[in-house]
Amino acid sequence: MSNAATLTPEQTRRNQLGLIVSASIAALLYLYLFVEMGWRQASLFLVGLAAGVILYHAAFGFTGAWREVAKTGRSAGLRAQMVMLGVTVLIFTPLISVGEIGGIALRGSVAPVNLGVVCGAFLFGIGMQLGGGCASGTLFTAGGGNVRMLVTLASFIAGSVLGTFHWQSWQGVPGFEPMALSRSFGVVGGVLISMVLFAGVYLAAAAWEKCRHGDLLSTKIASSPTLLRGPWPLIAGALALTAVNVATLLLAGRPWGVTAAFALWGAKILGVVGLDISHWAYWSRPNSLASLNGSLFNDITSVMNFGIMLGALMAASLAHKFSPSMRIPARSLLAAVVGGLMLGYGARIAFGCNIGAYFGGISSTSLHGWLWFVAAFAGSSIGTRLRPWFGLD
Repeated sequence: MSNAATLTPEQTRRNQLGLIVSASIAALLYLYLFVEMGWRQASLFLVGLAAGVILYHAAFGFTGAWREVAKTGRSAGLRAQMVMLGVTVLIFTPLISVGEIGGIALRGSVAPVNLGVVCGAFLFGIGMQLGGGCASGTLFTAGGGNVRMLVTLASFIAGSVLGTFHWQSWQGVPGFEPMALSRSFGVVGGVLISMVLFAGVYLAAAAWEKCRHGDLLSTKIASSPTLLRGPWPLIAGALALTAVNVATLLLAGRPWGVTAAFALWGAKILGVVGLDISHWAYWSRPNSLASLNGSLFNDITSVMNFGIMLGALMAASLAHKFSPSMRIPARSLLAAVVGGLMLGYGARIAFGCNIGAYFGGISSTSLHGWLWFVAAFAGSSIGTRLRPWFGLD
């Protein structure tokens, strides 16, 4: 791993420039949001900025963690996710049950349990392995200087728009109405059942790892990390992302989300080139239409996504790791395009991604979040086996 002592002058200048540019844009954007949109929108941007730093320094991706389970049996990343979800449920459930704090109505991420979730999450799981990242992973790796992930992001956006075009067709698929454990069994019952499920996944993953290797890797790291240069222990990243989601709930009134903004960005681009899609069923809904006709800086998810990318660029520069390369093998580039399209389309028909549906849904005790997890993990396992075809392993 490069450090300040071994960097060439060119690498030093590149990282200094990355830090100056990211910090300057972040400061200007924060001031604009604070003056034009208010303190809450500016605060959500800061939460996104913090998320970018956390995701980069903890390397807290869902893609790599799930791939390790399928490929090697190592489960430290998945186990850290269960800790993250458990702590978040303990905080989310009583907050959401209160219904309102500081004049902000609080709601969970609860969606139907249907075939759309299964198909969309399964596609998303394959896509995250081919594309090289999940929703949050695509943002922080692209922001950190990975040029290939910019291709994945562009395809992610395209797939999201395609998903909005087909959105109406997926609304009548077989399934059940939204169900949340905390609604059916109360706050205490919902929390207890969730904890049992988290413990079950944690213990099953640990048992599988011990069966494969005879030992269990820790979610901590042996080296001595620094706050600004990393690497952070997985468990520290897990708890920090819990804080990000809780802050989002308190400021935005709903859990953290990522991919709805990608659909909006794609729709805005189509509008610029003269294609009006406001008559599509997805965009004709009042809230979606308002977002389509409004400023991107009014959109909470977009503002937080901008923060994630800038935060990751700051983190990469501070860690002396900002080193973009344009050398992308053809098969890897193809995988980025195909994977990105699957990510975008899958997220739209499955009511979200690894953040909105998995993290947000399960933290809200919604059963669709668990269904999403099972289907996406299955897709991820298949995607892991497809990676060598594209020269990714």
